[in-house]
Amino acid sequence: MNKFKLSAFALTLGLSSFAQADFIGLKGDVSYWNIDGKANIDKKHLSDQDIDSDSTVQASVAFEHPIPIIPNVKLKYTKLDTETESSIDLAKTEINLDHTDLIFYYEILDNVVKADVGVGATKLNGTVKQFAQSVDVDEYAPIIYAEAGAKLPFTGLSAKAEATYTNVNDVKITDAQAELQYDFIQSIAVDLGLKAGYRILNIELDDLDNRDMKFEFKGPYVGLNAHF
Repeated sequence: MNKFKLSAFALTLGLSSFAQADFIGLKGDVSYWNIDGKANIDKKHLSDQDIDSDSTVQASVAFEHPIPIIPNVKLKYTKLDTETESSIDLAKTEINLDHTDLIFYYEILDNVVKADVGVGATKLNGTVKQFAQSVDVDEYAPIIYAEAGAKLPFTGLSAKAEATYTNVNDVKITDAQAELQYDFIQSIAVDLGLKAGYRILNIELDDLDNRDMKFEFKGPYVGLNAHF
């Protein structure tokens, strides 16, 4: 009887460890995004300005678990700190915005092919300045979220695309990216990989300080990805 109990306990512990290894995880990534694009802080009176090519930081962290009714959680952050091109300093648009997404999502597929869907909230916070006039930006909006990807077994290679979208309360944001990743470390404890991709972020803010603003940020990025 004691041997049976010991075997049952060992099997239960083993299955528990297996479940945790396969279904409970912490994911994180950080990358440098080389951005250019266009900006316009008053669509009614000004023409679009080209954004000066620059690099910025983007990062995300996600927690996944096996409980079906409770969503997984993902937090994304991008620092948008750049300016537009102009031969006249006062005419340049200085952009200093923090873009944060809080996402609650479910895995509808999680094998060689992966698919997630969810909802969340996005926040834009910071300032936009031109002609010595500064406009404070502090906007929130709900978002929808989707991600799809696939792995090439036994190679460490994978690809994915993800997007968020909102068009509520004078805030319209479309954010999409696609990337390739190569995991150069694959173990029970951690997977570590290099990735490269392309991202397009379009932001439109209507009737903000009596202005209609729009921004387009786009460009390639490279970074590191870890899965614990």
